[in-house]
Amino acid sequence: MSVTSEFYPGFAGARLALHRIGQGKPLILLHGLFSSAAMNWMKWGTAEMLADAGFECLMPDLRAHGQSEAPHDPAAYPDDVLAKDLAALVGHLGLTDYDLCGFSLGARTSVRGVIAGLKPRKLVLGGMGLEGLAGWTARGAFFIDAIDRFDSVKHGDPAFPAVSFMKTMQVDRVAARMLLQTFTDTPPQALNALAMRTLIVNGDQDRDNGDPAALTAALPNAVQAVVPGTHMSCVTKPDFGQAIRDFLLES
Repeated sequence: MSVTSEFYPGFAGARLALHRIGQGKPLILLHGLFSSAAMNWMKWGTAEMLADAGFECLMPDLRAHGQSEAPHDPAAYPDDVLAKDLAALVGHLGLTDYDLCGFSLGARTSVRGVIAGLKPRKLVLGGMGLEGLAGWTARGAFFIDAIDRFDSVKHGDPAFPAVSFMKTMQVDRVAARMLLQTFTDTPPQALNALAMRTLIVNGDQDRDNGDPAALTAALPNAVQAVVPGTHMSCVTKPDFGQAIRDFLLES
């Protein structure tokens, strides 16, 4: 099964990459911070597993990530721009009956998109806890600091894993820094908008974005799945994709 790639106009016409695999029910998959569709969903076989289960996996590279445009103009980074890009994708494809799944930053983007009015059939939030939404300001400041100290961060520094991953992914740090400033905290009461059936799936050693059980309890119609791994490693294991597949196939 082969992956095809194309570009679509995001918010304000930004040139954003979209990768597809499979045929069937549309499933949007949003990757994590500093990652890409290829790294998050394709490399470890998750997209192919979901395609084999009857889904068309629609995998954008988020703005300033992967093959998508990474503009240096501050005007390209209004508040919640990733949620605006997600809405642009749904509109561009004319989707009305689809599922939405995001990991880490992708989960946060999915939440913001639903709060803004998107209505997927089912929602999957991976690598996310309540604090990663309600307390994003502190989390974002951590990554901005990692970018600002990029060349001086040494092994043993809490920022070292983030800096190493940015180097691996060849992240455009100017664009990434501006993007990080487009996020705001999500008040817990706003989560009432997530009324659709929702899966919270995290690695058993992952608390990078807070407590997934607290997030599950805060949502109107959510269940939780725990899979092996840390925040970085859980997406490399088949258990992660299997949990998503099984949830989406439930009637």
